[in-house]
Amino acid sequence: MNHLLRERAPITEAGWAELDGEARTRLEPGLAARKVVDFTGPHGWDYSSTNLGRIEPLPSGAGVQAARRIVLPLVELRVDFALERSELADLERGADDIDLEPLEEAARRMAIAENTAVFHGWEAASIRGIAQACTHDAIEISTDFNAYTRHTAAAVETLLRQGIMGPYALVLGPDQYTGVIQTAEHGGVLLFDHLKKILQGGPIVWAPGVEGAVVVSLRGGDFLFESGQDLSIGYSHHDAQSVYLYLEESFSFRVATPEAACALRPSA
Repeated sequence: MNHLLRERAPITEAGWAELDGEARTRLEPGLAARKVVDFTGPHGWDYSSTNLGRIEPLPSGAGVQAARRIVLPLVELRVDFALERSELADLERGADDIDLEPLEEAARRMAIAENTAVFHGWEAASIRGIAQACTHDAIEISTDFNAYTRHTAAAVETLLRQGIMGPYALVLGPDQYTGVIQTAEHGGVLLFDHLKKILQGGPIVWAPGVEGAVVVSLRGGDFLFESGQDLSIGYSHHDAQSVYLYLEESFSFRVATPEAACALRPSA
């Protein structure tokens, strides 16, 4: 038995398999950060910190040098939710229209929290986000989505001037993504297709939790996400009506090369 306590839940192996599959399906579209950063792990629930390869001096006795290794602690994210036992019973009977809205909402909250930490930072967790760490001036974007080709090209050129090669990804907040996929430029060329050419074939990523947009190099080694426990469903308790579950993960994130991204900020 591990800390998720799944063996204590009134859910069969087939039921757990169905819930795990639904969780993956509902999480995958929103986990934008994992599509553009280097992901390592999972290393397990007991994995507690990321080695940063640095030290800080410590006072010590005469003739002795001392230093402390600097590490980045992993953070834990958890979102609680509950499912009706009657719905789980119908799942066992083979129903394919059971109410999994609480799981869907938990997945949405988890994706937003992870994306926000990776792109905009989480000060309390000592995480500096990609857009936050950018050393380049942010490029201002407006509600004129046809201008996004110019803004994206300017961001790519900024990275190229720093010797940061592509391909590149364009990570868009929900409002920006909707505007881009609905916009056609003069002559009927889809804006989406034009942007992909500017990105050297890189993806355009829908990212709930992101404000504005970020252009990120996909060359590798610049943005490092280290997973302890990957996203998993755990069991809390149950009563006659409901089973109380949660989504949980642990991770650290760090920006190794701040020059490898350029933020696009909505205009005031």
